[in-house]
Amino acid sequence: MLSSATLAEYLDVALEAAQRAAVVLQDWRRRFQVRTKGRFDFVTDADMASQQAIRELISRRFPQHEFLGEEDASAAARPGADSPPTWIVDPLDGTTNYLHDCPLYCISIGLQVAGELVVGVVLDPSRPELFKAAQGQGAWLGDDRLSTSRVARLEDAMLATGFPSDMRDRDDLYDYWRYFGLRTHALRRTGSTALNLAYVAAGRFDAYYAFDNHAWDVAAGVVLIREAGGTVTNVDGSPFDPFTPDGLFSNGTVHPELLQCFIRHRLRAP
Repeated sequence: MLSSATLAEYLDVALEAAQRAAVVLQDWRRRFQVRTKGRFDFVTDADMASQQAIRELISRRFPQHEFLGEEDASAAARPGADSPPTWIVDPLDGTTNYLHDCPLYCISIGLQVAGELVVGVVLDPSRPELFKAAQGQGAWLGDDRLSTSRVARLEDAMLATGFPSDMRDRDDLYDYWRYFGLRTHALRRTGSTALNLAYVAAGRFDAYYAFDNHAWDVAAGVVLIREAGGTVTNVDGSPFDPFTPDGLFSNGTVHPELLQCFIRHRLRAP
């Protein structure tokens, strides 16, 4: 168990790194060049510059720590059980929104220690809003402590979901959209997984589900939700693993009903 002082130090560095990255993203906002990373996926000079700003600060403060960023060639690597503390970073979550000047993108910085996620920061530079959490110290939006919503019935809930950048041959996801769209108060897709999780922690969304997550998408948000009183599992109810693609993130009270939907109606990860 890390001391409160150590966690506070890690959180302070994550906050500073996120704020530096936000300056980089705003500076690049109208002058980046786009390189194709996939048919409907993009990487920009802004992504790379943002990640470099984060890496430089963290490496200078904690040279013994490891760094796993989305734009790294080895980004799929899972830290070993005996790995040093590992920073799991998405320097620009919601790249397509950023490209189109749609204000739903963010910087996500999480820290994993001994296999456990302990620090999370999500910064939305366009509003601006800064979400932060450390294990045992609560989740916060600025100076306001966060708690998840109290919605207990699916029919009263606002859900969010995420789609991969390429939706070809993914009719199953449209089936899930129809299923939950007909059984909830509302269903949304923002284009930013990290913001979706931050919004669950803040009580704006009651739950979020997806089947194409990456560790850098969820690492920070998991800490936020847990510290705000929510629940995080895989869609089959098993303990959450940030290195698996599916996840169910909720306020806690609506979680059992959502799990039953996936089980009873044969909704499962593709």
